[in-house]
Amino acid sequence: MSSTLTLGNISLSIFGESHGPAIGAVIDNLPAGEELDIERIYKFMARRAPKKDGTSTMRSETDTPEIISGFYNGKTTGEALCAVIKNKDQHSADYKSISELARPGHADYTAFLRYNGSNDPRGGGHFSGRLTAPLVFAGAVCEQMLEKRGITTAAHIYSIAGENDRPFDPVNVNAEQLKLVKTRYLPVLDKNADEKMRSVIDRARNDLNSVGGIIECCAVGFPAGLGSPIYNGIENRVSQLVFGIPAVKGIEFGIGFEAAAIYGSENNDEFYIENGEIKTRTNNSGGILGGISNGMPIIFRAAIKPTPSIARPQNTVNFVKKENSVMEIKGRHDPCVVPRAVPCVEAALNVALMSFLV
Repeated sequence: MSSTLTLGNISLSIFGESHGPAIGAVIDNLPAGEELDIERIYKFMARRAPKKDGTSTMRSETDTPEIISGFYNGKTTGEALCAVIKNKDQHSADYKSISELARPGHADYTAFLRYNGSNDPRGGGHFSGRLTAPLVFAGAVCEQMLEKRGITTAAHIYSIAGENDRPFDPVNVNAEQLKLVKTRYLPVLDKNADEKMRSVIDRARNDLNSVGGIIECCAVGFPAGLGSPIYNGIENRVSQLVFGIPAVKGIEFGIGFEAAAIYGSENNDEFYIENGEIKTRTNNSGGILGGISNGMPIIFRAAIKPTPSIARPQNTVNFVKKENSVMEIKGRHDPCVVPRAVPCVEAALNVALMSFLV
């Protein structure tokens, strides 16, 4: 089972299942001759790995990609860039007793219907958040290519269960600020938000529950005039990739839904010229007009649902026997996936933006 998305000249395929031998990604039509720092790719992917501080699952995966094509002597070759990530810490027995039960909030029932029961249900199979690891690999590759073109991206935790970080400055955010937030263990702009977010995650974990949140993502240095209207705009491609992250339930660009409650005179970003460069005084559009970049920072937010796997008893059904049932989910699960989803959202943006540059 694989999923393939074509974005302009680039296509990205993600394959494998959560408890299979390996997962991986294939990226077609990247430019040849692009130097890649493999250690930087490892560091990017380590940001997605489970934490050791109680905020995430105890499943321990190194997420070390093995590049098997498209890379030679430190550079891309122009052939398909393919990487495989081996699964090493599966506890498949945790799922044996519930293979016919529809875990609330999971895709077990819909996957059973779609694939006539032939899908691998262990750990969610191809529907698992484990499949974001190949996406992060692709995003880590594209990050380095974007940087060579003067483009910097980053994401931070905007909120967890109502505990908020301060937002990016939509007009004045710069590359240095974006690089700094990526170095933080819990990626927040306001260090005071760190303790509050950890506290709410800890309370949910102790209560056998989970919480969600919002991730804000930004790009600076992206040139004006790239993108297309209608179906191939920047919002379209970013959204397609972001919704490939299983926990995402919503996305908004600029001020997003807030625009529905204000006047046009408040929402419109007025233009002006500074040192010969066209800018806007505000950035309610999130740097995108008509699907095309206007030169301002590109900013969007993604809503992440609470982890559906919780240890509390929940009502459900046996979809094979057509019987009502009650289940308690066992195994190792995140009380909050938001911290680990930050590099996933960032990776989605990286791939989307790179697709406009080749």
